[in-house]
Amino acid sequence: MSLVAKLSAEVLAVAPHHKHHGVWVGRPHHVPNVSPSKIPKVILHGGEWGSVGSVVAWHYIIDGKDHVAKNVVEAIDEENKTITYRVIEGDVLQEYKSFKVIIQNIPKGEATWVRWTLEYEKLNKNIPHPIKILEFVIQLSEELDDHLVQA
Repeated sequence: MSLVAKLSAEVLAVAPHHKHHGVWVGRPHHVPNVSPSKIPKVILHGGEWGSVGSVVAWHYIIDGKDHVAKNVVEAIDEENKTITYRVIEGDVLQEYKSFKVIIQNIPKGEATWVRWTLEYEKLNKNIPHPIKILEFVIQLSEELDDHLVQA
């Protein structure tokens, strides 16, 4: 049984792809304004917003429990509207040896497919797949889309 896996989900969003991509790349610190009950704060620990190599700590709440994930921005692809975060510290690494989050914003007419991909390696076979995290980011995308449409 392999401990390496990948989960993906796509959410159809109304706001254009460049608006979604702009938030995840250059303005992730605005996400707490959109969804404070899910992401109470985002802190830049190194580098600059929107730069490869920058270190960002995401404070998030799932099932009423506070979590933190410190990530390094591993890649930004402006052509494909993709950003890759790799977790370097935090709660998720108590169950996973490695964990990456890839967000791609794909144009669909005037709308956007927001594709979330979680790539991870479980520490052992008894660790569950991170379905709750995938559900969380889907809900977060929907809240962000509502905000971007109203803005």
